[in-house]
Amino acid sequence: MAASKLQALWNHPAGPKTIHFWAPTFKWGISIANIADFSKPPEKISYPQQIAVTATGIIWSRYSTVITPKNWNLFSVNIAMAGTGIYQLTRKIQHDYFSKEEVAAAKE
Repeated sequence: MAASKLQALWNHPAGPKTIHFWAPTFKWGISIANIADFSKPPEKISYPQQIAVTATGIIWSRYSTVITPKNWNLFSVNIAMAGTGIYQLTRKIQHDYFSKEEVAAAKE
């Protein structure tokens, strides 16, 4: 049973014998790097970089569901990219726009 499942994965059109498997697998490095940056101070987060990560995640996750064969590895990595990008953008926006108001209110 397990051997037939592994054989099915191995022979899948988006399986390990194709670029359709390896490209999304290596793309996980971007999401992992973005997760590692969660500890980075918000002032060092780049708006253009995080907008690009988020947009890439959203666009390619949609694309991965309409192509044949459906590439669930590509879908999952792009959902992760969009999620980490949105989180980083939220941190940056909160730091740039909301923490200044709180500091100004505290000084009054």
